[in-house]
Amino acid sequence: MIHVSIIEDHPDFRKGLDYLLEASEGFECIDTFYSAEDALENLSGDEDMILLDINLPQISGVEAIPKIKHLFPKVRIIMLTILDDDQTIMEAILAGADGYLLKKSSPAKILSSIKECDGGGSPMTASIAKKVLAIFKKYVPIQNEDFSLTKREKEVLNLLVEGTDNHNIAEVLFISIQTVRNHIRHIYKKLQVHSKTQAVVKAIREGLV
Repeated sequence: MIHVSIIEDHPDFRKGLDYLLEASEGFECIDTFYSAEDALENLSGDEDMILLDINLPQISGVEAIPKIKHLFPKVRIIMLTILDDDQTIMEAILAGADGYLLKKSSPAKILSSIKECDGGGSPMTASIAKKVLAIFKKYVPIQNEDFSLTKREKEVLNLLVEGTDNHNIAEVLFISIQTVRNHIRHIYKKLQVHSKTQAVVKAIREGLV
C-alpha cells in the first residue's frame, strides 16, 4: 500500500485526486491540504508520497519542498501542476522534487508515476522530460567518457532520455519488456546510477546522447 497526501488548493481537483487514490487498489490517500502552511503544520509523517501543486496561496509548492524534506527526509514528492516553463521546472528539481507531472496527465499516468516514484524512480510527463533534456544540454558540460555501452543499450538510453516508458521502448525496438528491463539494469550498472532520472542526467553530462 502506497500512502499518499495531497497538497492542492483547487477543491475539485483535490477531491478528484482523493477519489482516484481511494478507488485504486494499492493506494491510500491519508490526508489532503489546501495550502503548504496547513500541510507543514499537520503532515503526519506516515506518507510515502506527496502530490504537490506549485501555485499555492502564500508559500509556493517549490518553496515548500525543502521544508517538507527537512521534516520528513524519506518522503517522495511529485509536483502536479499546470506550469511547464523552464525556470519553474529547474527550480522544482533543484529544490528536491522527485517527479514532475502536468495536471493534464491521465489518471493512469498519475498512478503509474506514483508507483515508479515509490520504487525510486523520478517520473516526468514526456513533455517535461524533453524540456529537462534541453535544459541540461544547454547548461551541463559534456565530458565524453566511454562507459562501454552496447549499441542496443545506447538505443534504450536514447529513448529513456526522450521520456519514453518501458512499454513503448519495447514496441519501438521490437523487444520484450523484460528485455528492456534487462538493458536498463545493465545501463544502471555501467553508469553507476540507480534511477532513470540519474541515468538521463549522466547520459547528457557525459555526451552519451
